Amino acid sequence: MRPAFCHYRFQSKTPFLTAVQIILQNLGKRFNRQWIFRSLNYAFEGGNAYAITGPNGSGKSTLLQVIAGSIQHSEGNIIFTVNGKTLDTENHYEQVSIAAPYLELIEELTLTEFLEFHQQFKPFIAGYNIQDIISYIDLKNAANKQLRYFSSGMKQRVKLAQAFFSNTTVLILDEPTANLDAAGISLYNQLINNFTKNKIVIIGSNDEHEISFCQNRLLITDFKTL
Repeated sequence: MRPAFCHYRFQSKTPFLTAVQIILQNLGKRFNRQWIFRSLNYAFEGGNAYAITGPNGSGKSTLLQVIAGSIQHSEGNIIFTVNGKTLDTENHYEQVSIAAPYLELIEELTLTEFLEFHQQFKPFIAGYNIQDIISYIDLKNAANKQLRYFSSGMKQRVKLAQAFFSNTTVLILDEPTANLDAAGISLYNQLINNFTKNKIVIIGSNDEHEISFCQNRLLITDFKTL
């Protein structure tokens, strides 16, 4: 059950109505001779949140990147369906937004310029312009500041913003509150509560405050092989 939240300044203006599903069939990934995971069969459904858990270094981030399409899997299949139609593999990325500590921002750009650049590839959800987004993440005073001068917590707010506000049906988050203070964690909770309806949400984390609302848990070590 999701925790209760306080009243927010914004409410989602356009809920997602798209039916989406991700099916993993005998999925496996190895580096050299070492299998990170193998024989993974699972189905992710729109409107549900999933936590990928496991010890540090066990492969949570690798699995998230394989699902996102940024790392090629070694065996098996990933099937995306949207409204009952199977997507070509090269089009999977259109459905996915991701935020993770290892994803870099373009630090030569200002916050406004970065969001303008980002929306050329991943348009934002209807009803929210760049000024709305900057206001939502409470960075109005830094709108014209280069990202290189942002603190780690400010950068994490930007990463969350570009992921949550992208007009996608799948949201992948890896350690989403890394570098965030109490106010930043509150922002994360607001984003989860307001901008995940009907999406597939997949979170790699062992921290309960990040995954407490997830109805489904997937332990990566269940898919290890000797």
